[in-house]
Amino acid sequence: MDAGIALPSLAAKTNNATTRRPFSLAARAALTTALVLAAFLGAIGWTLSQSYDSSERNKLQDRLHDYVITYIAGTDPRRDGTPLLPDTPPDPMFSRPGSGLYAVVTGENGFHWESPSALERDFGFLPKLAPGQQQFIGPIDTELGRLYYYSFGIALDVPNGNPVLLTFTVAQTEEEFESNVAVYRRSLVGWLALLGVMLIVLQLILLYWSLTPLRKVASDLSRIERGKADHLDSQYPLELTGLTERMNAFIDSERVQRTRYRNTLADLAHSLKTPLAVIRSQLESAGDVPVAARLPVLDQVRKMDELVAYQLARAATTGSQTFASAVPIAGHAEDLVQSLEKVYAAKNVLCEFDIQDNAAFYGEQGDLLELMGNLLENAFKWARHHVLLVVKMPSPAGRQRPGLLLSVEDDGPGIDDDKIEKVLQRGVRGDERVQGHGIGLSIVQDIVRAYHGELTVDRSEEFGGARFSVLLPPG
Repeated sequence: MDAGIALPSLAAKTNNATTRRPFSLAARAALTTALVLAAFLGAIGWTLSQSYDSSERNKLQDRLHDYVITYIAGTDPRRDGTPLLPDTPPDPMFSRPGSGLYAVVTGENGFHWESPSALERDFGFLPKLAPGQQQFIGPIDTELGRLYYYSFGIALDVPNGNPVLLTFTVAQTEEEFESNVAVYRRSLVGWLALLGVMLIVLQLILLYWSLTPLRKVASDLSRIERGKADHLDSQYPLELTGLTERMNAFIDSERVQRTRYRNTLADLAHSLKTPLAVIRSQLESAGDVPVAARLPVLDQVRKMDELVAYQLARAATTGSQTFASAVPIAGHAEDLVQSLEKVYAAKNVLCEFDIQDNAAFYGEQGDLLELMGNLLENAFKWARHHVLLVVKMPSPAGRQRPGLLLSVEDDGPGIDDDKIEKVLQRGVRGDERVQGHGIGLSIVQDIVRAYHGELTVDRSEEFGGARFSVLLPPG
């Protein structure tokens, strides 16, 4: 049956604070690991790159040195003392012009020889070295581009003559060297990136496995909040055992204290109500006391009785609890309505239900009975023939427990808008001719406030009488 109730916006009840939520433990660990891993792999990559660069330089120096030694070994002096260089170079690149690999020999009396690859190129920057002196330089900027070169000075023996001083030089452009280094660096970056991704995935798997007990604790706490469990009863690692045991002890202590508190209040109520009942009975039966003298005292006794009932009901209200049990509503609603139908049998009131399946109240059963009982009794008291009880459970995303919307409507005279605030005051009755203490709706208000909810009063769209709606926020 459609009750035609407009659900109040739950978004208005949520915390609108814009403070950014701290990172989760998993996010902190993952971010820290990623940063450390990036720095570690970056350091390894830089070290390996520098090591490879140094190794390639040494290889280049050795290769150029071997070329020079090959040229020296193949050089013979002519009869006139001039050097005769070998016809076959140690590498075919020396025969191709502009190949990037050059050989140059300089000596005394303006002697100058170049390999075919070095023809028409200026090598005036090359030094002349003394015999036995060697030199590896590079890269340097020249008109031919950036070059590495190796030079070696010798004294070529000439039969029946003085030795001829020569400087052999082999040069190579930087492009070939850098291309080899670039290939290695690309390969190194690719493998390190793949290794980093694999390590991060492995770390995430380890984090997920390591934090499983904490997620289990959170899941068990959610079950307790939803009233599906009483304690944290799973098996936890040793590091969490102390925490979970203390949480169970706290839950038990809270429940014991609440029960003791409510029992104490019940005992106090009994202790106060019994003397007041005796006083009232004695005054009403005292025939020797004038009526004019008894009425003021009886009136004060009645007010004391109302005050005690209200304050005890207010103090006994437990309010919102983190670890509250789920109290089914349908069964208690049927019991209350059956009792009220007997009390108001003469009015022949029909009470209809529109209760969502598995609707539950997360709190003390006494609070639910007090809340629903006062609203239903008020509706039976004012209704002509019809009362409607509606119970819905809005469930916004991201909340452990759903909210609760409880509405009671009747086909009575209703309440004018200008009288709603007055009716909700303690001790005020909608009609002085109707019997009652006038504290029921005040008790309802106190319970609703204790659960951080909202009570609204308006007119029933279906029956035309009063409608009392209670909205409790999700947990």
